[in-house]
Amino acid sequence: MSVQRVAVIGGHGKTGRAVTAALDALGVGTAPLGRADWPDLASGVAGCDAAYVIAPNLHPDEPAYVASVLSALRDAGVGRVAYHSVASPYVPAMPHHLGKAAAEDLVRRSGLAWTVLQPGAYLQNLDLSGPLDLPYSPDVPFGFLDLADLGRAAALVLTEPGHEGATYELATRVATVRELADEAGVPVRRVPDPGTHPWLSAMFAYYDDHGLPVGTRVLEALLARA
Repeated sequence: MSVQRVAVIGGHGKTGRAVTAALDALGVGTAPLGRADWPDLASGVAGCDAAYVIAPNLHPDEPAYVASVLSALRDAGVGRVAYHSVASPYVPAMPHHLGKAAAEDLVRRSGLAWTVLQPGAYLQNLDLSGPLDLPYSPDVPFGFLDLADLGRAAALVLTEPGHEGATYELATRVATVRELADEAGVPVRRVPDPGTHPWLSAMFAYYDDHGLPVGTRVLEALLARA
């Protein structure tokens, strides 16, 4: 099926903008939809061949959110979906990861042609313009993902055949935060957890012990096809 138009659910955030820009670069039409479009989501996605689904950060019930989106896609006759999950979704110590694991299961059983993307931590989440304060160890490994690479990978799997039924972990490079800070010539300082959200505190504690390693070969292979 040729994909001419893609609905980007959650299209107004930084992830949605990256996906929309990559689709635009391929000449594919887009319909970026935010929370204001929810009262009549089926109408918003009408005429789209595919959808990229991004839930709000730390959504309190991501499976319910994703179930609602999948229902709207089916009602509108959108047969292709890619879901924006997270690297290592099944981590019992991180509740928001578990929400994405449950949502992945819904996507796989949705009856739609699906692909799941599992991105690592965004490089752009680190402000390396000055001293970097970090509430977890700067010396644990991460698979970091550049937003532009995420957009290109998302656009590829939605518009090229052969990615239906696939789950892809995505990272641009593997590094510690200290290595990135050293490259940027800025100091990194360990600071206390600010305690702004219990799920974030759980994430920082997990990162402190394990980081979030993600391999780079899958993204390399995908982008080589582009």
